[in-house]
Amino acid sequence: MSLLGRDLAERAIARALARGGDFADLYVEDRNGLALSLDDRRLERAQTGRERGASVRVVLGEATYFGHVDGLADDDVLSVAESVSRALDADARAPRALESPTAVSSHPVGERPEDVDVARKADMLRACDEEARGAGGEVAQVTVSYAETRRRVQVFSSEGCTASDDRTRVRLGVQVVARRDGTVETGHETRGGHAGFELLDERPEEVAATAAGRALTMLDAVDAPTGRMPVVVGNGFGGVLLHEAVGHGLEADAVQKHASVYAGKLGERLAEPFVNAYDDGRKPGEWGSDGIDDEGTPTQMTRILEDGRLTSYLYDLLRARKDGVASTGNGRRESFRHLPVPRMTNTYFAPGDATADDLIAGTDRGLYAVSFGGGQVEPATGDFVFGVSEGYLIEGGEVTAPVRGATLIGNGLEALRAIDGVAGDLRIATGFCGKAGQRVAAGVGQPHVRIRGLTVGGTAA
Repeated sequence: MSLLGRDLAERAIARALARGGDFADLYVEDRNGLALSLDDRRLERAQTGRERGASVRVVLGEATYFGHVDGLADDDVLSVAESVSRALDADARAPRALESPTAVSSHPVGERPEDVDVARKADMLRACDEEARGAGGEVAQVTVSYAETRRRVQVFSSEGCTASDDRTRVRLGVQVVARRDGTVETGHETRGGHAGFELLDERPEEVAATAAGRALTMLDAVDAPTGRMPVVVGNGFGGVLLHEAVGHGLEADAVQKHASVYAGKLGERLAEPFVNAYDDGRKPGEWGSDGIDDEGTPTQMTRILEDGRLTSYLYDLLRARKDGVASTGNGRRESFRHLPVPRMTNTYFAPGDATADDLIAGTDRGLYAVSFGGGQVEPATGDFVFGVSEGYLIEGGEVTAPVRGATLIGNGLEALRAIDGVAGDLRIATGFCGKAGQRVAAGVGQPHVRIRGLTVGGTAA
């Protein structure tokens, strides 16, 4: 795959460093995609799009200079390199010769989404709609969405880096609204990954059935209890708690600004010895995986908690250079119009020895938080508040009534210390992470995890 020739890349980087700089890179992107939705049985017109462009970054000391251009015409690429260089006034620096392309692990695509007829995709959406509506007469509204994207990138740098990646993602989402006697509840489920259309070949209707089941179940919800109690957090999308309450605080830009509660804690024991956690950007087929990050560094599996101890932060190139360490492959950007910053890929607790049934059976009275809605986290302190979108009472070691209106209130460090059980049923769900005005795909996941005590804010008297 080649979007931009090596000769042009070398000329652009040399031009970017013509007036000085410690480092420069050139990022090239070609992206195309399709989105299709069925809302209240009405099929919306398919949305398609394609864009190509490049960006140039020059770093001098603590300062970064950046520019981008739509299109990949030779003159345009050289022009943006020239415009960035004009912001500096120092001696020219000669870049290293570009090396042979970096070999990266690929994520297999069995059936290219763009080769699948739109009519087949529309039939899938209709089948999901029928599945959801067939779950019960109280289903009032169904929205089904499908999205695919192919993103081809190249990265060249003044350190000699030459790397490329071909990224394909597909995602199916279903939202169901159920109504009964003035009560309205919503259920949502997705299936997606770094893969081809084959990911959706096998019973995509299961996504709709799960979403409808959640909405209908929550119609019977009782008011959530209030107080401090054990909380069993579900697998899959329950990993939002780890992502938000812990993961963002491990991103090196926050750490270096002393805006993270985890700054200065490398090597410290933050959890029980059976707790391990990873950020893994190479995990096959997962939503947040890529072959390289957006600075050309191969993605990797980074252990962030080992036997309960904090072992690593998440680095891009610039923050890694500042700390004198290697990048962990977490320099990510939304597009060629954005600067890379440290971002999570797929972040999750490693599987443990327990089962979900063990964790629930060992809880006399508590909350089973299956999935989360909105929330707020303050990375500098670790304090968080999360809304529970699907939750249940645990009474006498059994899951009983669904609850509505529950929130979890706590602190990331305290929650880590309070983990007293981890199951073996790891699942990673699809999410989007917002930071620095950018939105990127991020896998959120974990096995079932029990926290011995969190404050639950509820609505019960």
